[in-house]
Amino acid sequence: MEFAAPLGGPRRFTTTTPTPIGELLLLGDGESITGLYMLPDHLYMPSIADDWVRDPGLFGELERQLDAYFAGELKVFDVPLAPRGTPFQLDVWRELSTVPCGVTTTYGAMALAIGKPTASRAVGAANGRNPISIILPCHRVVGANGSLTGYGGGLPRKMRLLDMERG
Repeated sequence: MEFAAPLGGPRRFTTTTPTPIGELLLLGDGESITGLYMLPDHLYMPSIADDWVRDPGLFGELERQLDAYFAGELKVFDVPLAPRGTPFQLDVWRELSTVPCGVTTTYGAMALAIGKPTASRAVGAANGRNPISIILPCHRVVGANGSLTGYGGGLPRKMRLLDMERG
Protein backbone atom coordinates (compact mmCIF):
# COMPACT_ATOMS: atom_id res chain seq x y z
CA MET A 1 0.00 0.00 0.00
CA GLU A 2 1.24 3.44 -0.82
CA PHE A 3 0.64 6.29 1.55
CA ALA A 4 -0.05 9.84 0.42
CA ALA A 5 2.29 12.52 1.64
CA PRO A 6 0.54 14.31 4.50
CA LEU A 7 -0.56 17.78 3.52
CA GLY A 8 1.12 20.49 5.55
CA GLY A 9 -0.34 23.62 7.02
CA PRO A 10 -3.64 24.16 8.80
CA ARG A 11 -5.62 21.50 6.91
CA ARG A 12 -6.62 19.37 9.90
CA PHE A 13 -10.12 17.98 10.11
CA THR A 14 -11.86 15.75 12.61
CA THR A 15 -15.11 14.07 13.48
CA THR A 16 -16.32 11.22 15.64
CA THR A 17 -18.43 8.25 14.65
CA PRO A 18 -20.20 5.55 16.68
CA THR A 19 -19.29 1.90 16.05
CA PRO A 20 -19.96 -1.44 17.75
CA ILE A 21 -16.62 -1.10 19.61
CA GLY A 22 -17.33 2.43 20.79
CA GLU A 23 -16.86 5.91 19.43
CA LEU A 24 -14.00 6.49 17.00
CA LEU A 25 -12.10 9.72 16.45
CA LEU A 26 -11.38 10.26 12.75
CA LEU A 27 -8.65 12.65 11.59
CA GLY A 28 -7.79 13.84 8.10
CA ASP A 29 -6.09 16.49 6.03
CA GLY A 30 -8.98 17.04 3.61
CA GLU A 31 -7.73 14.44 1.14
CA SER A 32 -6.46 11.49 3.20
CA ILE A 33 -7.10 9.83 6.53
CA THR A 34 -4.35 10.69 9.01
CA GLY A 35 -5.77 9.12 12.16
CA LEU A 36 -8.35 6.74 13.57
CA TYR A 37 -8.42 6.37 17.35
CA MET A 38 -10.73 4.66 19.84
CA LEU A 39 -12.29 7.00 22.36
CA PRO A 40 -11.90 7.86 25.09
CA ASP A 41 -8.50 6.48 25.98
CA HIS A 42 -6.58 5.20 22.96
CA LEU A 43 -2.84 5.25 23.67
CA TYR A 44 -0.86 7.98 21.88
CA MET A 45 -3.99 9.76 20.69
CA PRO A 46 -3.13 13.32 19.68
CA SER A 47 -4.73 16.30 21.31
CA ILE A 48 -7.22 18.10 19.14
CA ALA A 49 -6.27 21.78 19.14
CA ASP A 50 -8.47 24.78 18.43
CA ASP A 51 -7.26 24.94 14.83
CA TRP A 52 -8.77 21.54 13.96
CA VAL A 53 -11.98 21.86 11.93
CA ARG A 54 -14.87 19.56 12.83
CA ASP A 55 -16.25 18.47 9.45
CA PRO A 56 -18.17 15.18 9.41
CA GLY A 57 -18.83 15.56 5.67
CA LEU A 58 -15.20 14.87 4.80
CA PHE A 59 -15.34 11.41 6.35
CA GLY A 60 -18.48 10.02 4.69
CA GLU A 61 -16.69 7.38 2.61
CA LEU A 62 -14.65 6.18 5.57
CA GLU A 63 -17.78 5.97 7.72
CA ARG A 64 -19.56 3.98 4.98
CA GLN A 65 -16.62 1.55 4.82
CA LEU A 66 -16.44 1.26 8.61
CA ASP A 67 -20.16 0.42 8.71
CA ALA A 68 -19.61 -2.27 6.06
CA TYR A 69 -16.57 -3.63 7.94
CA PHE A 70 -18.46 -3.92 11.22
CA ALA A 71 -21.36 -5.57 9.36
CA GLY A 72 -18.92 -8.21 8.08
CA GLU A 73 -19.34 -7.02 4.48
CA LEU A 74 -15.93 -5.37 3.94
CA LYS A 75 -12.53 -7.04 4.28
CA VAL A 76 -10.25 -4.40 2.70
CA PHE A 77 -10.54 -0.64 3.17
CA ASP A 78 -10.12 1.62 0.16
CA VAL A 79 -9.53 5.15 1.41
CA PRO A 80 -6.43 7.30 0.93
CA LEU A 81 -4.13 7.19 3.96
CA ALA A 82 -1.41 9.61 5.03
CA PRO A 83 0.03 8.44 8.36
CA ARG A 84 2.89 10.45 9.82
CA GLY A 85 5.86 8.56 11.20
CA THR A 86 9.49 7.66 10.81
CA PRO A 87 10.61 5.70 7.74
CA PHE A 88 10.77 2.55 9.90
CA GLN A 89 7.26 3.12 11.25
CA LEU A 90 5.94 3.66 7.73
CA ASP A 91 7.54 0.37 6.63
CA VAL A 92 5.84 -1.44 9.52
CA TRP A 93 2.48 0.20 8.81
CA ARG A 94 2.73 -0.70 5.09
CA GLU A 95 3.37 -4.29 6.14
CA LEU A 96 0.30 -4.16 8.41
CA SER A 97 -1.79 -3.37 5.35
CA THR A 98 -0.87 -6.77 3.87
CA VAL A 99 -2.25 -8.85 6.76
CA PRO A 100 -5.58 -10.24 5.51
CA CYS A 101 -8.81 -9.89 7.44
CA GLY A 102 -9.34 -12.88 9.72
CA VAL A 103 -5.63 -13.76 9.82
CA THR A 104 -3.01 -12.97 12.46
CA THR A 105 0.73 -12.55 12.22
CA THR A 106 3.50 -12.05 14.75
CA TYR A 107 5.89 -9.21 15.44
CA GLY A 108 8.77 -11.49 14.42
CA ALA A 109 7.14 -12.36 11.10
CA MET A 110 6.58 -8.68 10.41
CA ALA A 111 10.20 -7.87 11.25
CA LEU A 112 11.33 -10.56 8.82
CA ALA A 113 8.96 -9.31 6.13
CA ILE A 114 10.38 -5.78 6.25
CA GLY A 115 13.95 -7.05 6.12
CA LYS A 116 14.78 -6.42 9.80
CA PRO A 117 14.69 -9.94 11.29
CA THR A 118 16.03 -8.89 14.71
CA ALA A 119 13.68 -5.93 15.11
CA SER A 120 10.56 -7.60 16.51
CA ARG A 121 10.52 -5.31 19.57
CA ALA A 122 10.88 -2.24 17.36
CA VAL A 123 8.05 -3.57 15.18
CA GLY A 124 5.96 -3.87 18.35
CA ALA A 125 6.75 -0.27 19.27
CA ALA A 126 5.85 0.94 15.77
CA ASN A 127 2.60 -1.04 15.96
CA GLY A 128 1.81 0.69 19.24
CA ARG A 129 2.19 4.07 17.52
CA ASN A 130 -0.01 3.14 14.55
CA PRO A 131 -2.13 6.27 13.99
CA ILE A 132 -4.76 4.59 11.78
CA SER A 133 -6.14 1.66 13.76
CA ILE A 134 -8.47 -0.89 12.17
CA ILE A 135 -7.59 0.23 8.61
CA LEU A 136 -3.91 -0.51 9.27
CA PRO A 137 -4.81 -3.61 11.28
CA CYS A 138 -2.37 -3.70 14.18
CA HIS A 139 -4.99 -5.74 16.05
CA ARG A 140 -4.01 -8.67 13.79
CA VAL A 141 -0.51 -8.86 15.30
CA VAL A 142 -0.03 -11.28 18.19
CA GLY A 143 2.85 -12.57 20.28
CA ALA A 144 5.18 -15.32 19.05
CA ASN A 145 3.19 -17.90 21.03
CA GLY A 146 -0.14 -16.65 19.64
CA SER A 147 -1.08 -14.71 22.77
CA LEU A 148 -2.78 -11.36 22.61
CA THR A 149 -0.35 -8.61 23.42
CA GLY A 150 -0.83 -4.89 23.94
CA TYR A 151 -3.21 -2.84 21.85
CA GLY A 152 -3.61 0.94 21.81
CA GLY A 153 -7.39 0.60 21.95
CA GLY A 154 -7.25 -1.95 24.79
CA LEU A 155 -7.09 -5.75 24.75
CA PRO A 156 -10.89 -6.23 25.00
CA ARG A 157 -11.32 -4.30 21.74
CA LYS A 158 -8.48 -6.25 20.09
CA MET A 159 -10.17 -9.51 21.06
CA ARG A 160 -13.53 -8.26 19.82
CA LEU A 161 -12.09 -7.18 16.45
CA LEU A 162 -10.32 -10.52 15.96
CA ASP A 163 -13.44 -12.50 16.94
CA MET A 164 -15.58 -10.41 14.58
CA GLU A 165 -13.17 -10.93 11.68
CA ARG A 166 -13.02 -14.69 12.20
CA GLY A 167 -16.79 -14.84 11.95
